[in-house]
Amino acid sequence: MAVRGVEAAVTRAADGAGGGVIEDFLDYMRYERDASPNTVRAYANDLKSWEKFCAETGQKLYPVSVGAVSRYITRLAAEGMSAGTRNRKAAALASFAKFLAYDGRTDSVAKIPIPQREKTLPQVMTEGEINRLIETRRGDGALGGRDRTMIEMAYDCGLRASELVSIKLSDINESGGVLYVRGKGRKERVLPYVGALRETVRKYISEIRPKLCASPDSSGGFLFVSRNGLPMNRQDLWNILRKRGSRAGISKNRLHPHILRHSFATHLQRRGMDLRTLQELLGHSSIATTEKYAHLDTELRDLYDDFHPRAGDGRDA
Repeated sequence: MAVRGVEAAVTRAADGAGGGVIEDFLDYMRYERDASPNTVRAYANDLKSWEKFCAETGQKLYPVSVGAVSRYITRLAAEGMSAGTRNRKAAALASFAKFLAYDGRTDSVAKIPIPQREKTLPQVMTEGEINRLIETRRGDGALGGRDRTMIEMAYDCGLRASELVSIKLSDINESGGVLYVRGKGRKERVLPYVGALRETVRKYISEIRPKLCASPDSSGGFLFVSRNGLPMNRQDLWNILRKRGSRAGISKNRLHPHILRHSFATHLQRRGMDLRTLQELLGHSSIATTEKYAHLDTELRDLYDDFHPRAGDGRDA
């Protein structure tokens, strides 16, 4: 459903209890906070879930009751919802509560309890697995060439899935050897565009992409297109990873769109790249996020030292 469609459904449900306050909040996020369409869509869905809980339990939509939020989060946990998703829904309510105070609908900001996130380390592939994933062939030449180029670019540049499918032909500076990427919050960063990747993309643009584009206008100028010449989305990347990963003999539970980005970060960090440079390449606003990869690398070395029969040879030399 389109973003406006989701928001409209939420608003209709909330009209009786909140007088359109959810729609006002979404407009605030969209126009005053310049939130992306995906962020607005997530807020709309999260507040629809909260509105449904309020209707079922006789709770007012607002002011947001801290006790009601605690019961809401507890119920979500009992339904099997992951800690990460519960955390996001609680954070959405915290933003909603801040808006209510900002808009003068409540006298103060409710202190919404946000569950602690589960501390998990990013999964990564080995460099050998990455190579197998890239080299795995698909029957259709044009689609196989496109898929390989997508995976190679995602890994070589450490891109998020949304960043990869958003790249346009105009974002590639061939002469300067740089790639312009729009990340979270629409922030733009510049990445190196050199080496084997440059040749792979050049071949894709000149030989493969024209076979997929029925007409130049259908692609909207996006670099990666479907078999019908239309822009691709994040789900398309997930499907490509799943299919190629199966052919490459990689376990399904280790395949997700972020696996290439996580592997890129870990491999560079393991080869000695400093965290500040890695932070810039990944587009992290906080270096604490980047530090996860340092922790992961340390854990891998510790496990190697503990279990490999020859790991201790020469350690004190």
